[in-house]
Amino acid sequence: MTDRLLAQLDFLRELDKAKNVLRQSHVTGTDRREDDAQHQWHVAVMALLLAEHAAEPVDVGRVVAMLLLHDVVEIDAGDVFVYDEAAQAGKRAAEERAADRLYGLLPPDQGAWARELWEEYEAKATPEARFAASIDRLQPLLQNLMTGGLGWRRNGVAADRVLRLNSSMEQGAPALWEHARALLEQAVDDGVLPRE
Repeated sequence: MTDRLLAQLDFLRELDKAKNVLRQSHVTGTDRREDDAQHQWHVAVMALLLAEHAAEPVDVGRVVAMLLLHDVVEIDAGDVFVYDEAAQAGKRAAEERAADRLYGLLPPDQGAWARELWEEYEAKATPEARFAASIDRLQPLLQNLMTGGLGWRRNGVAADRVLRLNSSMEQGAPALWEHARALLEQAVDDGVLPRE
């Protein structure tokens, strides 16, 4: 085996650990929390199907690659609950260290490519990154709605915080945000998402 192949296989073995990183969203029809690997698959499929709703034309292949690779850092850094402001404080530094180690397992050209995708996603400066971020916000929102707001209720998250945090979706996919906002307002009316 070549050094290149060994490095690629090392990264892929490490990637399997994403199945152990639990998120706050629950799998529909269960009390089980979703893991990062399930999330990555789901957002990638969503991007493929919903790309026509991006605010600007996007390279959907790049969006899918970004969505499949941007949470890899959570293998080391963990999934920081998006509504936990205190935990968000050290998130960037922990994820940078994780990016150095994890993308560094790959051959240099692939490691640089994966790290560039991660940096692009974090900066939200391209149409692809903004659309990917919108899909990344939409997926847990839909998961919460499909589970009757289980993740929100368990963590004491109220409607104003959900609306404020997810409004960034409008930058990458205004039509998706408009639909999501209507779903959230209905969830408030139905008592699924508490006002306070």
